[in-house]
Amino acid sequence: MSILETKHRMFTGLVDDVGIIEQVANTAAGRELRVRCRYHDLVDGESIAINGACLTVRERGVDDRGRGWFTVAAVVTTLERTNIGEWRANNRINLERAMRLGDRLGGHLVLGHVDDIGTVMGVVQHGDALLIDVALPVPLQSLTVAQGSITVNGVSLTVNALIENGVQLSIIDYTQRHTTLGELAVGDAVHIEADVLAKHVERLLAPQLAQRETR
Repeated sequence: MSILETKHRMFTGLVDDVGIIEQVANTAAGRELRVRCRYHDLVDGESIAINGACLTVRERGVDDRGRGWFTVAAVVTTLERTNIGEWRANNRINLERAMRLGDRLGGHLVLGHVDDIGTVMGVVQHGDALLIDVALPVPLQSLTVAQGSITVNGVSLTVNALIENGVQLSIIDYTQRHTTLGELAVGDAVHIEADVLAKHVERLLAPQLAQRETR
């Protein structure tokens, strides 16, 4: 499943494992990744969010050390909207399995459809939180509000503040320890998924705004 397919799975943005890429190869199926993880009960065809991009499990198993692994393949459309093409062996990545009916929604509704790439502009420790400034592409800036939701590398976050050309995020200690966000540095590229509700509202209002502009 690419991030552009119409078959949807839902996520919450609550990362439940940090995987390690073991192998990367360009194959007929796309850019194929083999990922080491803690999961032992994956099934073929299952959806999994990798740094926020929804991909499909192609193969899975357990190695001779008892560690789980799986493979996915990112197709051209996925590579165009993400930085997966730059991933290499030993990269650490955030993982989340798709929601099941009855699961708690501890984050917010996340589709696993990366909208675009953001750029880390600042990283500062502030008390017990890590403040990260992220520049957003122009189309995504209007979809963010202070204290609203945003997904960065698959992690559901609250916008701490709006800054020029982007957002400031406040990363608590738990999130730093259980995701890769604490490893971000200035200049790093990150996957951004805007709040799906904001995207729907923008779409609904677009005709009215267009009419005002032509008056």
